[in-house]
Amino acid sequence: MLALLLLCAAALPLAARRAIPAPEEAARMARFVLHACDWGALATLSTQEGLRGRPFANIFSLSDGPPGPHGGSGVPYLYLTDLEISVQDLEVNSNASLTVSLAQTPYCRKHKYDPQNPLCAHIIFCGTIVKVNDSEVGLAKKALFTRHPEMESWPKDHNWFFAKFNITNIWVLDYFGGLKIVTPEEYYSVKP
Repeated sequence: MLALLLLCAAALPLAARRAIPAPEEAARMARFVLHACDWGALATLSTQEGLRGRPFANIFSLSDGPPGPHGGSGVPYLYLTDLEISVQDLEVNSNASLTVSLAQTPYCRKHKYDPQNPLCAHIIFCGTIVKVNDSEVGLAKKALFTRHPEMESWPKDHNWFFAKFNITNIWVLDYFGGLKIVTPEEYYSVKP
């Protein structure tokens, strides 16, 4: 019995290491990081007086699907209102970048990785933000409201709407040696 317990204890760290994709699986890592995270930093080109044309980053809650092991859709969904200044920027220019990092999860803290350490994986998406069409509203609503239940009670007079990040470029930093480029086709074709 003791030998079995020791064997299980020895296998646990190996299993924990396999929970995160290997560095050579950049597309899988991108999907893993997005699904593990609840928010990201969205950068727009500001339209605000005094900042016009300059980069402006803001934090947004997001979700690619309900939490759990199935990995989500890979599509970053957001719940937005025109009252928010970054959304006002997007109405003029829908181009944006989105950074999501495992620094917001227990993973980096557990391993004592600083958020800037490449082993504390983060991804950067570039693309555009668009309102979801009627056929996708149910999916976006389920993805967001299961992770962020408070959203359902946000003031209705703010005219909230569901949007998604249409990904055109992906960079992954999950190991030493620099950024890895992942195409959207590679990203969506892997199972997280």
